[in-house]
Amino acid sequence: MRTVICVAGVAALLIGAPAALAHQGNPHYRSVVRRVSPAVPGLQSSVLNYDDRLSLHNTGGQEITVLDYQGKPYVRSMPNGVVQVNTNSQAYYLNVDRYGQVTVPKGLGSQPAWKTVGHGGRYDWHDHRIHWMSQSNPPGLKDDNTRQKIDDWSVPIVVNGRKGAISGTLTWVPLPNAPLPVGAIFAFAGLIIVLLIAVFVVRRRREAAGGADEPVAEAW
Repeated sequence: MRTVICVAGVAALLIGAPAALAHQGNPHYRSVVRRVSPAVPGLQSSVLNYDDRLSLHNTGGQEITVLDYQGKPYVRSMPNGVVQVNTNSQAYYLNVDRYGQVTVPKGLGSQPAWKTVGHGGRYDWHDHRIHWMSQSNPPGLKDDNTRQKIDDWSVPIVVNGRKGAISGTLTWVPLPNAPLPVGAIFAFAGLIIVLLIAVFVVRRRREAAGGADEPVAEAW
């Protein structure tokens, strides 16, 4: 029975792996930070996992505020390294899902409600301005087998009262035709066979144990 459970667990992990990888960005896209203005020493920004998340790292001892889709304060990085998120910003809720398919609570306050989320001056979030907001290809994509720039994007920031932006580009990247994972297929088939054998052995042992308990007729 332990063998059956172990094999079933490994099979479940193999099946669940593609679902986990689906949340790591779209490899067909490359979203890249091109410029951060104003130029602030100690302020770095980059895109993680192709087009999935925008990262901000502030070690320059200045206050950096990222504005949301409505131009309201969303993320605040303090000079002492404390990072806060405004829970009264719609982006706080919309950024949970890649396509923003969530319900934003009604009655959000007009004043920021800051929630501390870090102390190292670093924060990354799922910003919808840096990626393509559809599961379909962009309408301007002429040939999906050719590398093509899709759009320029910009995320507004405020640095010690000065307006600026993190700006970049989104590019479509064709992927080579990947061969079927033959090794993984055979490994999975092997696991299924082992599972079936284990089930057969367990049943035979149970049948044998049950037969041993039956009374034996005496010969006359």
